[in-house]
Formats: sequence, structure tokens, C-alpha cells
Amino acid sequence: MTESNPLVRQRRTFTAAFFAAVGAFTFGVVLPISLGSKQGSPSLTLGKSQPSKTIPEVVLLQDSIAQRVEGSQTALEKIEQRFNVLMPERFQGTIVSQAKLPSHKKVIALTFDDGPWPESTTQILDVLKKNNIKATFFWVGRYLQANPALGKKVVAQGHAIGNHSWSHQYYKYNEEGASREIDRTSALIQEQTGVKVSMFRPPGGILTNGLVDYAQKKKYAIIMWSVDSLDWRSSAESLLENVLRQANGGGIVLMHDGGGNRSKTVTSLPKIIDELKKKGYEFVTVPELLAMQDQEMITNQKTPATTTAEPPH
Repeated sequence: MTESNPLVRQRRTFTAAFFAAVGAFTFGVVLPISLGSKQGSPSLTLGKSQPSKTIPEVVLLQDSIAQRVEGSQTALEKIEQRFNVLMPERFQGTIVSQAKLPSHKKVIALTFDDGPWPESTTQILDVLKKNNIKATFFWVGRYLQANPALGKKVVAQGHAIGNHSWSHQYYKYNEEGASREIDRTSALIQEQTGVKVSMFRPPGGILTNGLVDYAQKKKYAIIMWSVDSLDWRSSAESLLENVLRQANGGGIVLMHDGGGNRSKTVTSLPKIIDELKKKGYEFVTVPELLAMQDQEMITNQKTPATTTAEPPH
């Protein structure tokens, strides 16, 4: 199967370029050589069919190889930066249910839990792509392990990724157990997609079983929600009503693309998007939403406070 993840393609391009360059250097320098030239200065002769290369030419070749490798590495780092958006510092280790934005900014974030999941994740991606919307997916580690190509597809289409634990259990965890659940998932996400996650959503929204304490210690932003679709138990019609009734500017919508049959979510999603668009909403990822709040707070801090003059006595 052809990899769709741009980060994977870039790594392959870099690897191919590197070994091609090394191969060229090896062929031009390391193969048996003979010294001597008409001018009495050293030269490198590469077999009967190869032209001679002087020592300065070899140095230039080495410089060229180094520049190509450095250029490929720089391009790779730029792609990694695209997917590794840092959470604004003020939100690291905090619990967030929605962004605090001015009332005129009607933006909202769609989020999907419990994937990546065969069929339903792909169907949701298709709806989002058709509407040119980027969403946020909170992944369960064991499901990413089972569906790595699907995880790469989500990232390739530009969606944001968060950690949703390895096993999605509601147990009480000590620090060692919480570390296994969270660190293992984050490591797999980075290994499979190149994304270094900075968001954690606790399974079931449970804040007191040890997972959130550990995630906060590791500086994850704990992402909850302000709009609960209840898609795991509601009919498609009720699901739509739940979202529209609770939607507000800066809101975070909870839905699911995995963990079971999500056909109702898939069916309702186009209608949810259409109705929210009619109400004037724009769709962003959770990191984008929090970056907007961060910018608002920075702007407000720079704006001098206004005072009202007291009326004359």
C-alpha cells in the first residue's frame, strides 16, 4: 500500500537522497585509485571509464553531499514542525472544556474519540474532506496499533491528534500504570505519524482515577468538552439536536469515530455541519481554538485598561 503520510514520504525522500549521495561519494572516492598527473599534483583515477578528479574536486563533492543532506534534513524538520504544534504554555497542565472567546467569534471544534476505527473513521474523514473541515481525533493506543495506515491517513489530511490512553479502561491507576497508558500511546503516535501529542482526553471524562494527574505532570492540556452529542446512546435525530442545542462560540463538540458501531455519527455529521454553518460557525481544531484564546489574552494584556471619569460633585 502506498503511504499517504507526507512525513513518511519526506523521510523516504530524505533516506533515498542520503544513500544516493553516499553512493556517489563512495563511487567517486573510496574505490581503488591511482595517483599522479601531468602536473605532478595528486589526482584520483576511477577505473578506465571514469574521468580523473583532483583533490579539490573531491572536497567540492564532499561539500555538495553535506549540503544535500543538510537541505533534506531541514525540509524534514519543517514538515515535523507542521504536525508538532506546541500547545500555548498557559494551557499546559490545565483542564479545558471550551475556549473563552469574544461572542462575535463563532468558531467551534469537532472532536472524535476512540479511533482510529475501520470504516467509520474513513467515512468521517470523507465528510470532513468534502466540507474542507479539520477536526481533532483522540486516539486509543491499541486501536492505532491495529490500524496504523488509517492513523497515517488522518494525519495526512491535516487533522489534530490527541492521546486517549492505551486501553480506554476506567480503572484506578497508580503513577506507573498511568505512565504505561499515556506514554505508550504517545510514543506509538509519534512513531507511526511523526506527531508529538500535547493533548490528553481521559476515557469517560474521568478526572480522578490517576490518568489526569499523570498527564498534568507531563504538561498535557486536558481536553474535555462543552457539547456532548451523546452519540453512543442517542438516535441520529437526537444526536443532531444535542449538538445544536449546546453549540456556542469556542465550544468543543464530543463525538466518536471508534469503539463500536458509529453509523449514527456518520449519518448525522453532514447535517450537523450544515446546520452549524447556517448559524455562522466556522470549524477549527482544538489547538487552533486555544491559540485563538491565547492571542486574545495577549492582546487584552497589551491593551490599557479604560477608566470612566467620575461625574462632578
